[in-house]
Amino acid sequence: MNQIIAMNDTLNGIVWGPVMLLLLVGTGIYLTVRTNFVQFRHFGYAMKNTLGKVFHKAAAGEGELTPFQAVSTALAATVGTGNIAGVTGAIVLGGPGAVFWMWISALVGMCTKYAEVVLSVRYRERNSQGEWTGGPMYYIKNGLGSKFKWLGTLFAVLGAIAAFGIGNISQINSIAGSVNLVAQSFDAGAADRAGTISLITGIVIAAFVALVLLGGLKRIGAVTEKLVPFMAIIYIICSLIVVIAHIGQLPHVIVQIFQGAFNPSAAAGGIAGFTIANAMKRGVSRGVFSNEAGLGSAPMVHASTSESDPVKQGLYGIFEVFMDTIVICTLTSLVVLCSGVADYGNSAMAGAQTTIMGFSTVFGDKMGSTLLAVGLLLFATSTILGWSLYGTRCIEYLFGSKAVKPYQVLFVIVVVLGAIADLKLVWDISDTLNGLMAIPNLIGVLLLSPVVIKVTVDHFSKTDK
Repeated sequence: MNQIIAMNDTLNGIVWGPVMLLLLVGTGIYLTVRTNFVQFRHFGYAMKNTLGKVFHKAAAGEGELTPFQAVSTALAATVGTGNIAGVTGAIVLGGPGAVFWMWISALVGMCTKYAEVVLSVRYRERNSQGEWTGGPMYYIKNGLGSKFKWLGTLFAVLGAIAAFGIGNISQINSIAGSVNLVAQSFDAGAADRAGTISLITGIVIAAFVALVLLGGLKRIGAVTEKLVPFMAIIYIICSLIVVIAHIGQLPHVIVQIFQGAFNPSAAAGGIAGFTIANAMKRGVSRGVFSNEAGLGSAPMVHASTSESDPVKQGLYGIFEVFMDTIVICTLTSLVVLCSGVADYGNSAMAGAQTTIMGFSTVFGDKMGSTLLAVGLLLFATSTILGWSLYGTRCIEYLFGSKAVKPYQVLFVIVVVLGAIADLKLVWDISDTLNGLMAIPNLIGVLLLSPVVIKVTVDHFSKTDK
């Protein structure tokens, strides 16, 4: 067992290390330049055709999602514990400058996600139920030809397994932990019943996930299009209240962020080990972990859209990264930094507990922990729903529709197990597999980048007239 742990730790260090992060950011920079900075030059157009259409009624055919349902499901999967615990961890262990590098990864990641979505719509196909299916395995197979089919298969294998960790165990563990914290804030004796509380939490969430999954693609889309806007609005409002309460600290915090990006130890009180490389690694990795640009996950749901124009759906990829990282992750950062609760270098505080402390400075201990528990509950539950679809699409690609139900049943069972068991090794291995997903996906995206460039130029040559 120790050998397995050691091997995974080594591989994880490579997967989420400087080379991979450079590849992810480098791909984003390359695509940004080749598409003539599409996410910046056409940002207004993208927001008008995504955020501007949130309240427009749209119809979808059988086996399809509306464009907004598709992006809501994708956001449901990306907006999770990484937006709260992950961002806080990056700040505590990398200093305020990690926020700057998180922004950089998001700005170039917008174009990577845009390209992934464009390709997923361009090369999607219908399954035996008449639903649109797509994603990296399909644009690799259909776009690059049969000689690259093994690469798509590799992605699907990694995705089907990683869904249990990144999109299930880690999320339900966070939910159970936050529910226990709330229970203990109201009743000290609840600590003795932590196992029972976690089990009940797991059963309730598993039952909800099962009900949604039984309804298929349409029900997942219907739930996420209501859940995602609600949870985002609640979290944004509560975060803004905290930031406004500490508004006097905001100018200093902005200085800290930019100073910390290039002189981390100065911004974090001279703590040893706070280097530019550390701040960059923490910020970029948390940004990628949160918005998943380059990992190839979100294209699997975007392929289900009723939108036939790849570029128009690709705009939702830009919006997705912007909302996830530039808006929600930034607000978490400001809550932690403006409230002054960050204990730099203390790994024990590199999680949701520090964010709770930030909210508690305004709302009090009980209300602060309750608000964050509700946020984690909504964020993590939506992530479980989104990743259940991703895992289903991967297993369907590998073994056909007959394997979908058994996989979904196992996924629901793992929700319960993940709430009560210490499955850290499973989570760590899945985290590694999640990072490995990026390799076949980025190869496919880079090799098919001429297609992305062509459809982008064709689309905007018409709209610019």
